[in-house]
Amino acid sequence: MKYSLTALAAFVIVTVAFESCDSSQAAPGPKMNGTWRLVSGMTITKKDTVRYPSDFSMIKVINDTHFAFLRHDLNPPRDSANHFDGGGGTYTLKGDQYTENLDYYSDPKWEGKPFTFTVTFKNDTLTQTGVEKNEAAGVDHVIVEKYVRVVPGAR
Repeated sequence: MKYSLTALAAFVIVTVAFESCDSSQAAPGPKMNGTWRLVSGMTITKKDTVRYPSDFSMIKVINDTHFAFLRHDLNPPRDSANHFDGGGGTYTLKGDQYTENLDYYSDPKWEGKPFTFTVTFKNDTLTQTGVEKNEAAGVDHVIVEKYVRVVPGAR
């Protein structure tokens, strides 16, 4: 009995020690990895809050080292092409600080820029909040985006 209590105490001490290690050393892991569908978003500029319209669909795909986002209009006018937007690059995750390095985008004013967000998880919901600032594009606002994990095979 004395041996099992000692082993249990050692296990608890080792577990606590590993949990308190700097998370920047660890790979992002399965919590971040996957395909995420945008369910809501807003921009906040000074005192103005603008909610994302519901006329588009967007997903974000994240693996161990890269992210990509794809967006398209749901009901484009008949005389217009379906607007499509996408981009991606590498990212880092240190604790709850998620930094996207936008390496690919249709507007070169956005390429090569890092954007840092605070991320939170609740069940299969990912929320990211951060400043999106790009002087060349005239953008300086806070964004809040909420995503749900896409279940394979579900629509």
